[in-house]
Amino acid sequence: MLARPRLGRAVTRVAFAAALGLRARLSCGRVAMAKSKFEYVRDFEADDTCLPNCWVVVRLDGRSFHRFAEQHGFKKPNDDRALQLMNKCAQTVMQELEDIAIAYGQSDEYSFVFKKKSNWFNRRASKFMTHVVSQFASSYVFYWKEYFKDQPLLYPPGFDGRVVLYPCDQNLKDYLSWRQADCHINNLYNTVFWILVQRSGLTPVQAQKRLKLCGVFNFIKNNNNTKNHSKRTVEHSRISTTQQPLKIQIKVEKGLGRFRPPGTVYL
Repeated sequence: MLARPRLGRAVTRVAFAAALGLRARLSCGRVAMAKSKFEYVRDFEADDTCLPNCWVVVRLDGRSFHRFAEQHGFKKPNDDRALQLMNKCAQTVMQELEDIAIAYGQSDEYSFVFKKKSNWFNRRASKFMTHVVSQFASSYVFYWKEYFKDQPLLYPPGFDGRVVLYPCDQNLKDYLSWRQADCHINNLYNTVFWILVQRSGLTPVQAQKRLKLCGVFNFIKNNNNTKNHSKRTVEHSRISTTQQPLKIQIKVEKGLGRFRPPGTVYL
């Protein structure tokens, strides 16, 4: 007597074999796609690997922030809300990207220093720059309402970035000193400028001409000392529109460090 064939088990085996064959073909297809004839386009990608054993500095700047500040009602010469928002964004960047050793900011710019030994994303400059700028810009929008409660964000801000390598510690110190000197000079000049506009009633054009005539900018620039600039006095009788000389005393705190205020000015 012949045994009845077990059709159910045979069908199952055929289906299983077919499934294995399909899986193998799909797997081969993926490998073929990865090694396809189109892969040559990768040869057009530039090698932007940063040199080893160098400090990697990513500096970002606000794009058209003069217009942005005017349209969003920033206080002159310094808006504490805007400075604290920039600090918050820097905190977020440093928390997300742990290889950052220090950050320094002033006005609408911030510098982030990556460790010499960092091998983050194989030290690709494009990765350093895009991750820092995108994280900072998105944080600026995300935390805006915490600092500008009564001022809606009218349009998204933009930031650009650059990557610079510094091979030794002295180069890095000089870079940070350069940014601090720039912060100090700009704060002194802007404070005098806006006092002429807000207190003396001059127009911005008149204030600029008056400062140029008096040589105040050159005085500030030539007398700048980054090692000892905690307090400086700018005095010139021709600045004032009244008979009394306009005397301005400014204290600038260093913004060097993780979360220090960048270039805060006190009158």
